[in-house]
Amino acid sequence: MIVVTTPDITPAQLDAVREHVEALGLRTHVSRGDRRTIVGCIGDDAAVAESGIAALPGVESVTPVLKPYKLPAREFAAGPTRVRLGAAADPVLVGGDALAVIAGPCSVEGPGMLRATAHAVRASGAVALRGGAFKPRTSPYAFQGMGREALRLLAEARAETGLPVVTEVMDTRLVELVAEHADVLQVGARNMQNFALLSEVGRTGRPVLLKRGPSATVAELLMAAEYVMAQGNGDVILCERGIRGWDPATRNTFDLAAVPVLKMETHLPVLVDPSHAGGRADLVPALSFAAVAAGADGLIVEVHPAPAEARSDGPQSLDLPAFDALMARLRPFAEAAGRTLAAPAWAA
Repeated sequence: MIVVTTPDITPAQLDAVREHVEALGLRTHVSRGDRRTIVGCIGDDAAVAESGIAALPGVESVTPVLKPYKLPAREFAAGPTRVRLGAAADPVLVGGDALAVIAGPCSVEGPGMLRATAHAVRASGAVALRGGAFKPRTSPYAFQGMGREALRLLAEARAETGLPVVTEVMDTRLVELVAEHADVLQVGARNMQNFALLSEVGRTGRPVLLKRGPSATVAELLMAAEYVMAQGNGDVILCERGIRGWDPATRNTFDLAAVPVLKMETHLPVLVDPSHAGGRADLVPALSFAAVAAGADGLIVEVHPAPAEARSDGPQSLDLPAFDALMARLRPFAEAAGRTLAAPAWAA
């Protein structure tokens, strides 16, 4: 249930509305827009509908939300959510007018390669650095990441470049450790429905980048976001990275239609991972352009200084010149979609 207030509602009237709803045993979530404030009510909708709340001063309308997900639903917010990355005075905002491009290696493999990648993607216009410290691999014998050492290297790269750090967390026991080093906690596709992990990352208060599972529906992705947001953390970024298909021509099937569907269904920002969607470096530019045209708020791209030597996902990683070329070619697509690629002042 959502309560839409009048433009002239006073703070005292808003407090009275919230107290009225919470006295019925529901939780409230307030979203303030330029002209309206929306009070989302989590709990028994029937209790609100029968309570006479529509007659309270400052209430314009009361509307039920019939979807299974509530907090991520577009109706629950007065406008699009903008997620702030990092603690800089001039922060990166994902979901605003500027297209946010996050770039870096699939996995951190050492200090030299990470520093080279971080400085290069920053110079090309990326606004955040991605890099895996703990890697979920299909084979138990494949490279699993450098773990704690990789977290330290990522923190050093942030200190050198000013780029906020995005890295994946796989285990509830590691959430606190990863949150100490990273600006954004990524929940990977394999863990999209690890509900204990979703709740734990929600409790950290850190922004969460949530990737769609390989066989998950859009509704299931949004229900996963609900787990995070139910812990009081509204800073969730959704990521479309392709779903499992039957054609081996690409690593995954890029569900381009999911981007505009998500933009209609939710107020949360939506990124696209063109690297995992295609599984081939030569497909990354085309998939990136399509994602921007479809309305994505940004991209997360795998970049490695020597993809042939990468210990994971080399075939789908761009080298440094290729990423620079992608960013240059991306600009007209961003402008056509009403976006910019302007980096914040600290990244100039």
